[in-house]
Amino acid sequence: MSDPVILHLRAETKPLEKRAALTPSTTKQLLDAGFKVYVEESSQSTFASSEYAAVGAEIVPEGSWKEAPRDRIIFGLKELPEDETFPLIHEHIQFAHCYKDQGGWKDVLSRFPAGQGTLYDLEFLENEQGRRVAAFGFYAGFAGAAIGLRDWAYKQIHGDEGDLPGVTAYSNEAELIADVKNDLAEALAKNGGQQPKCLVIGALGRCGSGAIDLFQKAGIPESHIIRWDMKETARGGPFEEIVSSDIFINCIYLSQPIPPFVDYDSLNDANRKLRTIVDVSADTTNPHNPIPVYSIATVFNNPTVPVDTSAGPKLSVCSIDHLPSLLPREASEFFAKDLMPSLLQLPQRQTAPVWVRAKNLFDKHVARL
Repeated sequence: MSDPVILHLRAETKPLEKRAALTPSTTKQLLDAGFKVYVEESSQSTFASSEYAAVGAEIVPEGSWKEAPRDRIIFGLKELPEDETFPLIHEHIQFAHCYKDQGGWKDVLSRFPAGQGTLYDLEFLENEQGRRVAAFGFYAGFAGAAIGLRDWAYKQIHGDEGDLPGVTAYSNEAELIADVKNDLAEALAKNGGQQPKCLVIGALGRCGSGAIDLFQKAGIPESHIIRWDMKETARGGPFEEIVSSDIFINCIYLSQPIPPFVDYDSLNDANRKLRTIVDVSADTTNPHNPIPVYSIATVFNNPTVPVDTSAGPKLSVCSIDHLPSLLPREASEFFAKDLMPSLLQLPQRQTAPVWVRAKNLFDKHVARL
């Protein structure tokens, strides 16, 4: 009988990141399948270490993965801290953001071959059709639309003075919806009942469907929810329809250059209605960013940044790159359950197609260093 796969769930270090790559329920599934699972204490996670211990995981100190035996697979979500440069000796499963020529990608990727480690990037675990086996897209769109709607409401209530205050993670979806509805009701009372026109690009995907679900649950009329996808954007931007909307949610990532959806020329219009942009992709260093009017990745405690326009009302961008952490428990459960069939194939990762493809992609990009 072969040795069991040993997973080591590391504590997330990205500020305000409360999600986890494994939940207590999915940890139990792996343990029942013969895996060995270590879980680090975490000062941030929405899940208490006692929840993991209750299903049989072994709890270890936060950050202990760095000295863990080489035979453990280190499992996390967000990228490792930029100020750490030591070689990586383990197999790692995580989002690394280094395969699309992002700023500093060589520094990130080179740590793996330097220590003879391996990266299985969660963003590129794909099935035979090229579709990701697990993604946070739905809750990214859901949370992004929530912040977008709250930002628009804040401007209706307070005018152009100040920015949307910081937001913190919610314990459940119902609490988030209640806050959004309260903000919307106050905004409508202030502006005479004028509902915002909300345009979603990428409406047919996971992320877009999450944004639309939020708008519907918040009470935005269907006539005010504009659904765009590849058909509507095929003619090429900039798009006047975005400028004449109140809230624009971008739910797509582009790997090839196209005309931008908006640019400074299109936004510098005294008649512009657009007040809020949410770029769910939040890839500020991507050379193909279709929203080239900002360069700052925002965070939950400062969720928006103003766009420097010379005409029209105040315009803000939300570009938080871990939006699903606004609903960390639901988002983690959703993602981990989708990922579970692939995790159960880890004992066969030398031959299982999803892991072989991820390893081949890693080797391809290492060869570019």
